[in-house]
Amino acid sequence: MAEDKDLQKYRDILEIPYPKSQARPPMPLSDRAAQFLPFAALTGYADVIKETARLTTDRRELDDSEKEEINRQILEMQRELSEDGVTSRYSITFFLADLRKAGGSYVTVTGRVNRIRINERELVMEEGNTIPVEDILRIES
Repeated sequence: MAEDKDLQKYRDILEIPYPKSQARPPMPLSDRAAQFLPFAALTGYADVIKETARLTTDRRELDDSEKEEINRQILEMQRELSEDGVTSRYSITFFLADLRKAGGSYVTVTGRVNRIRINERELVMEEGNTIPVEDILRIES
C-alpha cells in the first residue's frame, strides 16, 4: 500500500526516457567505476612511513690497532699487485652510507683488488666497486 503511494508520487517521471548525449559515446563501465574509488588524499604517505621505519646503522670508529691491521693488509695487497699484477681473493667489509637518511649499513664484497689508488685512498675491486679505505671495517683473505 505504501509502495503504491510512492509509485503514484513519481508516476509522471517514471516513463520519461533517459537522455543520451549525441556528442559523446557512453562511458565504459570500467571507467565509470573508477569515479567511485576512494580518494587518496595522502598520496605517498605510506612510502614515507616505510622509509622512516627502515633502520640504518651508525659508522663504527676503529681503534688504532684495527687501523694499523687494515693498513698492513693493504700494503700486502699492494705488494701482491706489484709482483703478480693480481691479488688473492679478499672479503672486505665496509660502511656504505645511506643516501636518504643518517647512517648506513655494513656491506661485504668478496673478490680480487684490481688497483689501489693511494692518493684517493681507495681500493678498486675487479667488479669495478670502489671502496674508500676510511670506510673499511675488516679485510679477510
